[in-house]
Amino acid sequence: MTGKRRVPPTARIAEFPETAAEQARWWERHILEVLDGLPPDAAEGAKPRPEFDPKQHSLAQRERAKAAELTAAGHRMSPSGIKQRRQRYQRDGLVGLVDGRSAKQMPAFGHVDPAVVEAMQQAIAETADASSRTIGFIIWRTKQILADCETAAVELPSRATLYRLFDKLAAGTHATGSARTRRSINARPSGPFGEVPASAPGELMQIDSTPLDVLVRLDDGIAENVELTAMVDIATRSITAAVLRPTTKAADASALLARSVTPEAMRPGWSDALRMSRSVLPHRRLLSIDERLEHAAARPVIVPETIVCDHGKVFVSHNFRASCRYLGINLQPAHKATPTDKGTIEKTLGSVATLFAQFVAGCTGSTTDRRGRRLEDGRLWSLP
Repeated sequence: MTGKRRVPPTARIAEFPETAAEQARWWERHILEVLDGLPPDAAEGAKPRPEFDPKQHSLAQRERAKAAELTAAGHRMSPSGIKQRRQRYQRDGLVGLVDGRSAKQMPAFGHVDPAVVEAMQQAIAETADASSRTIGFIIWRTKQILADCETAAVELPSRATLYRLFDKLAAGTHATGSARTRRSINARPSGPFGEVPASAPGELMQIDSTPLDVLVRLDDGIAENVELTAMVDIATRSITAAVLRPTTKAADASALLARSVTPEAMRPGWSDALRMSRSVLPHRRLLSIDERLEHAAARPVIVPETIVCDHGKVFVSHNFRASCRYLGINLQPAHKATPTDKGTIEKTLGSVATLFAQFVAGCTGSTTDRRGRRLEDGRLWSLP
């Protein structure tokens, strides 16, 4: 046996079914014994069996011996068959021993005509902004698209095959599910995406408004939902300010800016544990900058440099833009219908609306099918 055994690369074997790969490894053991006299797992210092010793027998003799051994073991094989496998192994490595029938991969959509696949993909794409419909409608629309094509007649597969094709093409699209979820998925950027990094407080902040899933008793005695508007700092993940209003107006958004840049004074009845002096914030150093922090609550005071908002009329209003210009803040509207541009505040407000609101009297749930009965007749909080 020579000490320069060269085992061909095996990386591509992972592309084939496990059963085919196992069979190829079984053949590799025998072929290596024919080539070098020893199987791949032979112990160090082991000697070849006499009939496979390269010093005593030629390659052709070793191939005949291996064919006889396998045939006696119940695997009918000729010397020429061993030779062919040995040559494929030397040329292609372990992949050369894979059964050729295993290498034939079925197309992604079976034997379905590509025109049918393309038509169904178009039908599914049309549901992005439409109302939700059933699979039956998607199949009907697919047939209609094919009928309108000027190409030659396309043979349609069976209805069961069309249903299976829909399951493959519509995976993850919610084509027949929630229209709201479908629009959200369609608005996501294609390919890998992430957020703009922020390394300092105020460098990048996000603002948004959302209905709070809680009924509130207003001053006139009527129970109504209210809106929560909040601003979050990306670097520290701090909610610097938030307001609750029956309907958010431009003045409320401007007030949010004022709250973010000014300390919040302690109120009567608040625990001393809420004082900034009792928090992890560097109170003594901050006190030398602003004396108002002496009696301030433990809420971060952050001056925004850039604020990302959506195109809601509150945030694109003249009032809010003027407030940002006065404070030297760069206002950056997000792309339309792209909530991923301000994903942090979207997730923050969504968490408040679900995780917090469920503990508050008058919780309505996010949709009508989650809402209880006669909530407006129960005990509700006032807006303050």
